[in-house]
Amino acid sequence: MKNFYLILVNAIVAAVTNTFVWFAVTFWVYLETRSVMVTSYMAGIYIGTVSLSGFFLGSIVDRYRKKTAMLFSSILTLVLFVLAGIVYISSPAAAFKDPNSFQLWLFIVLCLFGVLAGNIRNIALPTIVTFMVEENSRDKANGLIGSANGTAFMLASIPSGFVISFMGVFWMLVFGIGLTVVAIVHLLFIRVEEKQIVHAEGAKPKIDIRGTINVIKNIPGLFGLIFFNTFNNFLGGVFMSLMDAYGLALVSAHVWGTLWAVLSLGFIVGGLVVSKYGLGKSPIRLLFLANIVMWAICIFFTIQASILLLSIGMFVFLCLIPVVEAAEQTVIQKVIPPDRQGRVFGFAQSIEQAASPLTAFMIGPIAQYVFIPFMTTGKGVDILGGWFGTGMDRGIALLFSATGVLGLIITLVAMRTRAYAKLVRI
Repeated sequence: MKNFYLILVNAIVAAVTNTFVWFAVTFWVYLETRSVMVTSYMAGIYIGTVSLSGFFLGSIVDRYRKKTAMLFSSILTLVLFVLAGIVYISSPAAAFKDPNSFQLWLFIVLCLFGVLAGNIRNIALPTIVTFMVEENSRDKANGLIGSANGTAFMLASIPSGFVISFMGVFWMLVFGIGLTVVAIVHLLFIRVEEKQIVHAEGAKPKIDIRGTINVIKNIPGLFGLIFFNTFNNFLGGVFMSLMDAYGLALVSAHVWGTLWAVLSLGFIVGGLVVSKYGLGKSPIRLLFLANIVMWAICIFFTIQASILLLSIGMFVFLCLIPVVEAAEQTVIQKVIPPDRQGRVFGFAQSIEQAASPLTAFMIGPIAQYVFIPFMTTGKGVDILGGWFGTGMDRGIALLFSATGVLGLIITLVAMRTRAYAKLVRI
């Protein structure tokens, strides 16, 4: 297990880098442009590229040794961050204040793809668990992955806010490039004992969406789980798109970044609980119960303009994310052959993330032109304003509560389906 722990440490370094860069870019772009539509489109482009790339990145993980795939991930990230730095240095400062600026969007896209390259690691990690950890301990190892992600989230949150507030985006890129080099050098000295790459029928894997679909179809209820998570992500796109805008309406950038660092302890706590106690006899049942609690939180955590209420709700919500992720990973590791796991994890990621770009692209205009006016100058001021509050942030909060109600209803309905009944027996 020593080498597995070293892989986790390396994954934390890489994830800190990518999370730090993307958080900082998001904060900086919003503060420069003051446009929720720009941050919404950024989230949509990010989720869209994650979705579209999952099929391809999963085939890379299956085709090559896991260490090779992870090295390729970090080297590609390094190249793209360097290119983003060149664009920033060579462009006038005024170009980054215009939401329609070519230089602004080129910079965003280069940073985005640099961060996206790290997604190869996210797909590779659960496949590494399969051959490095015994089956009866995999749920606990998956919990450690959740804790590692939470640690990265925490370590990236504080500096991302502070670097934008006090140093600027140039130094953000310097730190991002430096940390990526550290991750590459560290990984070179880790021994990953993957004796051979097993390929079905002696052929190197291609993207092979049809074959991957057939494998998933043979597992009763697995498609149902994937599509349930897809709908959850469709609704989750609302929070991904607008949470930074909501938080920054309440506190400053460096306070918001610091708060995220503290709240991300929830990832760590949740992951550590799973790593110690596992997921019980029915990981799927636990997954759905966690979803019920998460959607209930979404209804109430912005019901008043309180950073304390928001913080408590988000902390509990983040504690439950490692539970949900570990449950799905454990099921796939148990029922999918090792030579297909990279593509199945990539396929699941692509399908589950596919809905979020639609939400992200739609929700910015919906918030900007429907919910925010409703709670600033519209009828919502008279109907709800007396107890709910008024203003831009209350328009976003109302959208969050409505999303939580819909998510809770869908989860309760899904628990009465045949697909759920089949999955709880795995």
